[in-house]
Amino acid sequence: MQSASAPARVNVPILTRGEELLSRYDVLFCDVWGVVHDGFNALPEADEALNRFRKAGGTVILVSNAPVPNHQVAAMLDSRRLSRTAWDAIVSSGDIALRYLAEQNYDRVYAIGPRDRDAALFEAVPGRFVALDEAEAILCSGLNDDINETAESYLPELEMARRRRLPFVCANPDLVVDVGGRLYLCAGAIADLYERLGGDVYWAGKPHEPAYGSAHAMAEKLRDAPVKRERILAIGDAVRTDLKAAQNFGIDALFIAGGIHREDTMADGAIIADRLDKLLHASPSTVAAMAQLAW
Repeated sequence: MQSASAPARVNVPILTRGEELLSRYDVLFCDVWGVVHDGFNALPEADEALNRFRKAGGTVILVSNAPVPNHQVAAMLDSRRLSRTAWDAIVSSGDIALRYLAEQNYDRVYAIGPRDRDAALFEAVPGRFVALDEAEAILCSGLNDDINETAESYLPELEMARRRRLPFVCANPDLVVDVGGRLYLCAGAIADLYERLGGDVYWAGKPHEPAYGSAHAMAEKLRDAPVKRERILAIGDAVRTDLKAAQNFGIDALFIAGGIHREDTMADGAIIADRLDKLLHASPSTVAAMAQLAW
């Protein structure tokens, strides 16, 4: 008998093929890293699944927490050999962050993040970059050096920004990213620390409303018709961002266990039901799980 203090069991169905589930929906809000590519190469079965969904009349919106404009995400996917026919549109955290900076009329911005890697974001900023003591806001795309630094490396800057009550625009709400099996800290780790210090953070991506809100508007534009939320399925590999975003937005979710949580949920390439249940007990919107997205 389950104790009163134990979390309720989830018993999320574990699927090997997604055709039956995907066919119930008109629109997919699909994560990118960990679902359609592994950091180096596109995942062929995911590519096929998205193509089949679109050929059946569905609309695929890729929703990425990448801190760059959508055209840069498209170029990255091309380099990883994901077919252009696998998706209809891309909503990126970089675009959401840039739109917010413009809406708030921030002219003086302090930047944190690798200028070379995220050049497409920084070059599109509607303002100028200044020192921290002159800034109206902080824009963060990630750690300047994600190999040798941690979020705590930025404590002196964050404490100064908090004293000045600067808003912190987080262009990538992910805490970590998986690159070929190695985890690297993202902008979300710095933003989370700033928020814990009492700072004001604008999260330009999942799990916050701007991400799926933007994707929903894009889907209705592309389909030229209203899209009911019960006809949308979110697909993602991260509980904190993808699944939480689905819960917040009121849509169903498909969990991909072979992404960022694979060590928590899998062994020898297979999902372990008890591990999955433990991870998903607070994700009521999740209707199924797969090791990898496949048709």
